Amino acid sequence: MAENRLVVFLRAPRLGAVKTRLAAEIGAEAALAVYRFLVARTFDVLSGVANVELRFTPDDAEAEVASWRGETWRLIPQGDGSLGQRLERATAAAFASGLKRVVLIGTDCPELTLRDLEAAFEALVTNDLVIGPASDGGYWLIGLRQPCSAIFTDISWGSSEVLKETLTKARDAGLKYTCLRELGDVDTASDWQRYQTSGQ
Repeated sequence: MAENRLVVFLRAPRLGAVKTRLAAEIGAEAALAVYRFLVARTFDVLSGVANVELRFTPDDAEAEVASWRGETWRLIPQGDGSLGQRLERATAAAFASGLKRVVLIGTDCPELTLRDLEAAFEALVTNDLVIGPASDGGYWLIGLRQPCSAIFTDISWGSSEVLKETLTKARDAGLKYTCLRELGDVDTASDWQRYQTSGQ
């Protein structure tokens, strides 16, 4: 039986509903094209991962994201609630099904590699929590080996304080944690330009 699960949070590729900060700078159609690129880039990496679950939003978007699905991947709607509630729901479901380690990512980080994901699962052998810091003060990956709703509660989602607040919650909960390398998300035009000129 599999012990690990990788959960990918993503949005349906709808015009005007993805990459809204980027869209405000470069237009909705261009932002949608960037979003499709980022998803494809992420899924190229995931081709080497077993037990992948796609958690999509909105809940009626299964047909729109089904073409991205790997042969053995699960498709699950994210459901209602804040980002924290949806992340906590995904981790709780994984542990309830008997899994020992769960790692969650989005599709905003084009620098992500298979080795990063392997390192996250390896870290959870000896740590309760693993986190991938993002250069904007958030995180590009979070992983657990036990349920902990506290790290998803009362977080200033979308702010530069997300990582700091999450690690404070982890310490308060007595979790042993480690951090992976810092990577950049693509949320703005300058982020996208930086990635394009990075040579990756």
